[in-house]
Amino acid sequence: MNIVLKNDICGKILDIGGGGEGVIGRLYKKQIVAIDNRQEELDEAPDCFDKQLMDAEELVFPDETFDAITAFYSFMFMSTETRIKAAEEMVRVLKKGGEIHIWDSEVPNAEKEPFCVDLKIFFPEETIKTTYGVMGLGLEQSFSKTIDIFQNLGLTCVSENKNEKNFYLKFIK
Repeated sequence: MNIVLKNDICGKILDIGGGGEGVIGRLYKKQIVAIDNRQEELDEAPDCFDKQLMDAEELVFPDETFDAITAFYSFMFMSTETRIKAAEEMVRVLKKGGEIHIWDSEVPNAEKEPFCVDLKIFFPEETIKTTYGVMGLGLEQSFSKTIDIFQNLGLTCVSENKNEKNFYLKFIK
C-alpha cells in the first residue's frame, strides 16, 4: 500500500502511538508530541520531536490542549474497548474546531493468524517502507466502526478514503 503524506496539518499535534518509525513526527517535527505506551518504540523513533511514554487511555494533558491529533496505524494495536477509551481521551484534549486524522487498516479476526500490512510511505523529502502487524484476541477493526466511535463522541467525519484493507479518516470537533 502506498501512502503519500503532505505537511498540511496546522498547530500543535498529538500523535497517538508515535514511536517506532515515528511517521507523523518525521513530517511535522517540532509540532509533534508523540505518545506511545512502549519505551522501546519511543527509543526507536527519530529524535526530531517530543516523545512521551503514555497510555492513550489516560492522557495527562489538560482539556483542549491540541489543535490536531493523529493516529497512524495505531488503533490496530488496540482492543475495541481500548480504542473507545483512547478516542474519548483524544476528543477531550482536542480543541474545539480541531482535527483528528486516522490512517489504519481493516483488521479481521487476528486471533489465530497474524494480520500484517506492508506500507510504502512517501514524504516530501524521503520514502520509507515498513510493515505493521498484529495478532491476538479482540483486535478486530473496521472502517465503519471507527467512524461510529468518533461520531458517537460528537465529531463530524469530513473526509474518508478507503480501499480493500486500509483507510484514512478526518474528523472535526
